[in-house]
Amino acid sequence: MLTFLALASVVLLGIVPEQSQAIVIYTGWERHALLGSDIRLSCSFFSWRWTSEDVTFSWTYRPDGSRDSISIFHYTGGVAYVDNKGPFRDRLEFVGNPGRRDGSILLKNLEFSDNGTFTCDAKNPPDIVGRPSSVRLLVFEKVPIQAGVITGAIIGVVLGLLVLIVVIYYLMRFLVARRVFSLSVSKHGKKKKEGSQQRQGPAPPADPSKVKAAASEKKKQESRKDKK
Repeated sequence: MLTFLALASVVLLGIVPEQSQAIVIYTGWERHALLGSDIRLSCSFFSWRWTSEDVTFSWTYRPDGSRDSISIFHYTGGVAYVDNKGPFRDRLEFVGNPGRRDGSILLKNLEFSDNGTFTCDAKNPPDIVGRPSSVRLLVFEKVPIQAGVITGAIIGVVLGLLVLIVVIYYLMRFLVARRVFSLSVSKHGKKKKEGSQQRQGPAPPADPSKVKAAASEKKKQESRKDKK
């Protein structure tokens, strides 16, 4: 009877325990950095609930070639705790904003020994169930050209060739059309000239009397030359 009354009071008063839901955590996939530089490792999360005052962030680090992870940072109760005895002593800074679901950290003065995997875990009570997310850090003397840059360059070259082909195609069409137009104009002008000549008709025949007079005059001149 007491159990029934307790359940009834919970239902009537709306005192129902909150159920936790899944939380999704995001980090980058892989980061490249130069020796001696600083780098920001981002961590954020998605939760269906408002950001809790009890939100927590935790970072762990596993060096390349090692199976063990070490804790390097923890944020809880509004306070950031940094490991002051580990490999990032005096080189790690919390630069996130928990109110905006940002648990990013800054690593300073990178060394080759910093190569490894960094894992971020976040909790937003009552949402505490979620898979941590990891990002791999690679430190170089010179940052190599990434595959995305090469792919972008190839795509740019292909697009440039396509544009060049289109330009050449339309230029050829323009030149052909111009040539056809000039031939058409010249052919039309030739036909017009022939038509005007046909309209004028053949030249009239010469007068026989004039032709005879010209011939006799020519004979007289020749005879005069012979006498001389």
